[in-house]
Amino acid sequence: MQKHYNVLFLCTGNSARSIMAEAILNQKGRPDFAAYSAGSHPSGTVRPEALKQIEAAHFPTAGFRSKSWDEFARPGAPALDFVFTVCDSATNEVCPLWSHQPMTANWGIPDPAAVRGTPEQIERAFRDAFFLLDRRISLFLSLPLSTLDELTIKKEIDSIGRQ
Repeated sequence: MQKHYNVLFLCTGNSARSIMAEAILNQKGRPDFAAYSAGSHPSGTVRPEALKQIEAAHFPTAGFRSKSWDEFARPGAPALDFVFTVCDSATNEVCPLWSHQPMTANWGIPDPAAVRGTPEQIERAFRDAFFLLDRRISLFLSLPLSTLDELTIKKEIDSIGRQ
């Protein structure tokens, strides 16, 4: 496989988990990775709690927006190498046709936006989601992608989603 990889993180609303994953990979994976995020039914807004977690990690928060995955199926969109769903509700949805067939995996993360409770409980849910994404992305980045065959990579990225 090549030395630069485009990765798309998908979720239904593209307001929290996929945004945080995009921020983490763009910070930790550069210059070899470019991360993007999108949703099947974008909410139109990015959750402030997600931006707070990104900021707490000292990552840039500018430029994030909730957008449709259709943007990545259009001519001129980045050619995707990996597509990860980070929420269970988007796992079984019919994805758009990508310009070529990227490797896919489900990395389901509990939805912090669905948590109801005290402000502390809600903050903890977003922090837990951020840390779980961070761990999975760190494992992904540790894979020697340029030396593995596609079947091995697929097995490894599927395995990361179960951790």
